[in-house]
Amino acid sequence: MIFLDVLRAAAARRSGSSIHQALAATRTRASAGRAASLASRALVARSALYSTVVDYSPPRSQSPHSPHAVRAEDDPFAVWLDGSKDPPAGSSSGAAPPSSSTPASGDNSDGSDPPTSPPPDAPPAPQTSISRQSVPEVYPQVLALPIARRPLFPGFYKAVVIRNPQVVAAIKEMMKRGQPYLGAFLLKDEQADSDIITDVNSVHPVGVFAQITSVFAANSGSGKDDDKEEGLTAVLYPHRRIKITELVKPGGVHSHVEPVEPQVASAEGAPPTPPATPPPSEVSPSGEPISKLHPTPLQTSFLQEHDVSVVNIENLTTQPYNKDDQYIRAFMSEIVSVFKDIAQLNPLFRDQITNFSINQVASNVFDEPDKLADFAAAVSTGEVGELQDVLESLVVEERLRKALLVLKKELINAQLQSKLSRDVDSKIAKRQREYYLMEQLKGIKKELGMESDGKDKLIEKLKERAASLNMPETVKKVFDEELNKLMHLEPAASEANVTRNYLDWLTQIPWGQHSPENYSITHAQKVLNEDHYGLKDVKERILEFLAVGKLRGTVEGKIICLAGPPGVGKTSIGKSIARALNRQFFRFSVGGLTDVAEIKGHRRTYVGALPGKIIQALKRVGTENPLVLIDEVDKVGRGINGDPASALLEMLDPEQNTAFLDHYMDVPVDLSRVLFVCTANNLDTIPAPLLDRMEVIEVSGYVSEEKAMIAQQFLGPQAKEASGLKDADVELEPSAVDALIKYYARESGVRNLKKHIDKIYRKASLKIVQDLGEDAFPEENALSEHPTDAQGSLKTVESTQPSVKDSSAPEAATPKVAPSNPVAPSNPEKSVTTEKRKPLRVPDTVHIRITPDNLKEYVGPPIYHKDRMYVRQPPAGVSTGLGYLGNGSGAVMPIEATMMPGKGGLQLTGKLGEVIRESAQIALSWTKSHAYELGITESENAMILSDRDIHVHMPEGSIGKEGPSAGTALLSAFVSLFTKTRIHPDIAMTGEISLVGQVLPVGGLKEKILAAHRAGIKTILAPAANRADIEENVPESVKTGIRFVYVEDVREVLHEVFRGEPITERWKDTLSP
Repeated sequence: MIFLDVLRAAAARRSGSSIHQALAATRTRASAGRAASLASRALVARSALYSTVVDYSPPRSQSPHSPHAVRAEDDPFAVWLDGSKDPPAGSSSGAAPPSSSTPASGDNSDGSDPPTSPPPDAPPAPQTSISRQSVPEVYPQVLALPIARRPLFPGFYKAVVIRNPQVVAAIKEMMKRGQPYLGAFLLKDEQADSDIITDVNSVHPVGVFAQITSVFAANSGSGKDDDKEEGLTAVLYPHRRIKITELVKPGGVHSHVEPVEPQVASAEGAPPTPPATPPPSEVSPSGEPISKLHPTPLQTSFLQEHDVSVVNIENLTTQPYNKDDQYIRAFMSEIVSVFKDIAQLNPLFRDQITNFSINQVASNVFDEPDKLADFAAAVSTGEVGELQDVLESLVVEERLRKALLVLKKELINAQLQSKLSRDVDSKIAKRQREYYLMEQLKGIKKELGMESDGKDKLIEKLKERAASLNMPETVKKVFDEELNKLMHLEPAASEANVTRNYLDWLTQIPWGQHSPENYSITHAQKVLNEDHYGLKDVKERILEFLAVGKLRGTVEGKIICLAGPPGVGKTSIGKSIARALNRQFFRFSVGGLTDVAEIKGHRRTYVGALPGKIIQALKRVGTENPLVLIDEVDKVGRGINGDPASALLEMLDPEQNTAFLDHYMDVPVDLSRVLFVCTANNLDTIPAPLLDRMEVIEVSGYVSEEKAMIAQQFLGPQAKEASGLKDADVELEPSAVDALIKYYARESGVRNLKKHIDKIYRKASLKIVQDLGEDAFPEENALSEHPTDAQGSLKTVESTQPSVKDSSAPEAATPKVAPSNPVAPSNPEKSVTTEKRKPLRVPDTVHIRITPDNLKEYVGPPIYHKDRMYVRQPPAGVSTGLGYLGNGSGAVMPIEATMMPGKGGLQLTGKLGEVIRESAQIALSWTKSHAYELGITESENAMILSDRDIHVHMPEGSIGKEGPSAGTALLSAFVSLFTKTRIHPDIAMTGEISLVGQVLPVGGLKEKILAAHRAGIKTILAPAANRADIEENVPESVKTGIRFVYVEDVREVLHEVFRGEPITERWKDTLSP
């Protein structure tokens, strides 16, 4: 910086060096004009952390006529020795000189100001020394400039940016007048930023008297177009402390002050202008006295023309002190010691002290306590209030104490910063060291032949995998091509990662590998009987599959579809089949699947592409002949990404899956050895082409006897062990199981029955613990004394439990209670362990029996109260039908019909579906067409129901009813209503009817007959076409006590339903079957 070099030149002069050498060094520095300008700009950036330059010697200037001076017209970027860019008097600008010279022995200068325009014939006045600029000791009225963020200290340069145009204009005029002095005061509001003072209370009263050493444009700094500049950057050099006594003119107030009569300054007082003013006896070059041209009252009168802040000030002097005082010397020693400590930790702080030491040429600051305190506060980054306190302290001992406090805080921050830096550096160094050591280890192993690099090792690994597999020729060819591609790719390339993943999948498919199958019929029967009770058809189909494989030596993949209501064990059957055949088992669900890529895989061009589910299954199980269970095949969705049901065709078709082509693998995969087992609840939603490729096995619901056996053999023991009552004397009696099946779980499956049994044993566990109390089951017996992790060491984690007092709740809502353990931390640590908890044994004195009498205490009130609505004979128009509910269970459904005046309409209620509504229309039409034969009308041409409406209702209206099986019951209800003949409540019927009166077969007979058996029905009318189904699939225990009547025509139904009634005597002649 140019002013640093001036200080160095002054130091050379004081040390006896040659003036010409000093000026030559200054001229060399000033020759780089652009560098000087940039250096001035750097002041602004560096002042953000610390004051930039420290020098208790005020700025000096040199005569513009010096032979070694740099002329402004020669260097447009030159900065004058006072720091301003405005040239002194004698230059083209014509500004007043910023300084004057003090005569010295041997110098030809007389100390007067240089002429404004030297005569062309007169030689330049010789100047052989650098004259010291004098600063006025008394300057009662100054421009007040508010400073933001941190105060200024005497002896420290500070660059400030001024944006207010009025203040900028005033400073420029001050520079031209040679009066570059102002007062800098710190704003009290740290967020405020202003260039004027409107209220004297907005700034601290104590500030500094500063000299403007240089100015330049705040935006461009080029010095051009000054009138268009938006702001000004001024470099201030504070000289002494001052205090505001009065705010003469607030900022923003424009006024005009008439000049007063000039007053001659005393010879003893310093002149008001910054240059050294000659004594009153001296005259100006024009012959007029200086005192007359620049009287003291006119010193700042020009500021009244600008909207700036003007204040009256008084100087503050430091109170006298003794440098040899022990307290003062102790403070100074401690401050110097802290300086050294901070310098070792903070490089920026060390550079600041170094610059200060280089530029401190006037005196040794470390020997002057007051200046040392200012220096300590100026170079620190303490709080604004603490720094202002140091500035306002006039007692040296107090100032040193406050400065030491600021420095101590700076030291603590530096130590913390150094610690954080060391921690980060140590972590980075550790990682770097580990990295270098690993690289060296790899290099050593590679040189010794112990280990190759990662790419070679990967290729060798892939080759070893491929050699152990029996790949087809087409697959082997693709493998070799991809491996060759990988060998020529860089590991960092994106294509290398894709190729590596593909080869990894290609070598993990079990080409030619299969698990040995067990074709033992006896073993299969044993396994199937152990896992399931009943299911005769399913077990026979599996045994047939094994018998074929036993004779042929091999079996082809089959596609079996197990269809039945929920909870009958379809998924568990697949696991049992895999265990019986000794095959690997893999299950995935396609319920709600809408993306074809889940079946066929993604193209390798996509990011994150994966093969389909079947390829993932082969990789998981590691064999070519697993059992793959495809669950919920009837619930496959369809979306914008294709139709997964259609994609399943290729996978499940035995004619196509020998060469299944996955989009990701792009090579044929043989799936003919895979045994596919699908499950479905409803076959109607499965697409016909897909259903055609499956072998459907109906898994019907369980009857009461089967449910009781399943509960006794499987569900009860499992629930008892899961509830911790394996060795306890807790028994669920068979009668309680029968009541549970009859009144709580009538579904075809056993899932709901299992839930109720689990609930019974859970309630029993709770009852045992509550009755015996916590003392009978101490926690110490279940927990380990010293919980450890898998390595046998203690481990804890931070507790995540919420605090006792919620911070968001108001204090009044939570009473303040003193903690029982005040020493305990707010977030205690919780111990963690991998050791399992030990089960607690139930005492032998516990005996619990669950009977039908106390069953309600465990599972609540019964869900089903009665099996049929009409125990006694119902009125005419009521018949009993048999229905199949959506949960897989059967039900006895009464049908009620009534007649009322109207227009011959038919009204149906009871949440009936479209098919059952059509059955009602068919039954009514057949009854109307045979009204004369039925004895409803007296002639064949008589009208019926022309003025009457029919209302049909099926109770339990919240349950949806659908299907054609209620046709015979509806027709019987209509005939009963029209003939006013009652139907016996022990007769139930099912069957679809046609418009000509034929009875067609229906489904779900096993569940319907079970419901009729439960309701005490004595006679069941069923279609003749269902006779074989009933005789073969319905257990004899269910058919016991029920008379089955198989009918083919509705006439047979009417003769059987109304047997013994008078109306049947007429039907013998008119309604013969």
